[in-house]
Order: sequence, then structure tokens, then C-alpha cells
Amino acid sequence: MNKQPLKISNLITLAKQFCEQESQTPNSELFGVTDGKAVGTYIEHKFKDFVLENYDTGIGSSASGIDLPAPEINTDIKVTSIDKPQSSCPFKNAQQKIFGLGYNLLVFVYDKKDDEKTKTALLNFVSCSFIEKERTADYQTTTALLQMIENNANAEDIFAYLNDRNIPADEVTLMNMAEQILQNPPKIGYLTISNALQWRLQYGRIVGLKEEVDGIESIVDYVK
Repeated sequence: MNKQPLKISNLITLAKQFCEQESQTPNSELFGVTDGKAVGTYIEHKFKDFVLENYDTGIGSSASGIDLPAPEINTDIKVTSIDKPQSSCPFKNAQQKIFGLGYNLLVFVYDKKDDEKTKTALLNFVSCSFIEKERTADYQTTTALLQMIENNANAEDIFAYLNDRNIPADEVTLMNMAEQILQNPPKIGYLTISNALQWRLQYGRIVGLKEEVDGIESIVDYVK
């Protein structure tokens, strides 16, 4: 039987089904596992298998880059605990903090409980969001830049701000970025992105988001 090609709308539907299904399924393989990376890798693989059971799409590996690299999907899967909803991602260039990562994110947030009697773990998926690539920039940086533009900032003002924020780039690159920001102001991003050799992405704002934002699809709403 020929499978239908995967679309973003299908991916969102599958993510919701997966969260509902997994939140009800005791898992012996994850019992006692405290390493968040190991849990994340397990869930990523399981979700990718779930996608491939239903649709036809390209699948990437952690070594090659994003998980669902087909141009029409262009989405990386992130799995994180509600205790500290964050993950890392490769640093490509400093522009990612301002204009977004360059790909969409599908973020699964779980609350893991081990059952000593049954020797199984239950991953209750308490939040799941699809974030379009334009919304994957840093919240504080993008909001500050847009405020500066509203206040008639020039390229030198923007450059000074980027420099003060220790955006990881040399002065020539920062000035080029300042001019680009003025010509093409970014959208407000909804991640917290910490500077490092790898970007550190934090999703607290996404998890707690109550208002509707164009470009962010809340698949499972977090309820405390």
C-alpha cells in the first residue's frame, strides 16, 4: 500500500495521537532511566517510527542534522522533561538567535513517573507544541530589537546592543546583522537561547503560553 506524503497538518495530528497513546502506556524499557538524553532519544525514535508507519517522508539522524528533513516538513523533534524543559542544538551562526534556527521544532514535554510494583515507567506528555521556524529565535533579544526599531534606532545602535549582549560574532558580522535587522525586522521568537558552543534552548515560555500566537500550534496544553 502506497503511503501518503507527510504534511505539517498530518505531523501535528500524529503528535497529538502519540502523546495520548504514550501517556497511557507503561514502559518497561525506561524504568529507572534518569538520563534525560536517553529518554529523549528513545521517544524521538519511537515517534519517527510512528510517523513512518502512517506516512512517507525522509527521516534524518542526530548525526546528520534535523529529524524530519524533507523540505516541506523541515522539523526537528525535541523531547524534554517538565522538570527542566530545555535541550541543546547545533550552533550554526549568530543569526539563529535573532532570525530563528532555520527549521521548525516539534517539542514534546513529559512528566516521568516510575512504578516500583510493575517495574515500568509512565511518560505523561503534559505539553506538546509545533513552533514554526520564524518563531524559534530568542524572546528577549527579538523583543528588545523590535522596540529599538520602533524608537528609530540606527545600525550603530543595533550594533551596540548586539555587542553588549555578547552575540557570538565578530564586529564586521555584527554590523552586517544590524543592517539586516533594520531592513528585515525579525518576528518575536518564543525560545530562550543561551550562548554556548551549542545553543541551549529553553521552552518554559512555550510550555506556559496561554495566548494564541501565529506560528505556534499548541498540540497538548500544559495544565499544572
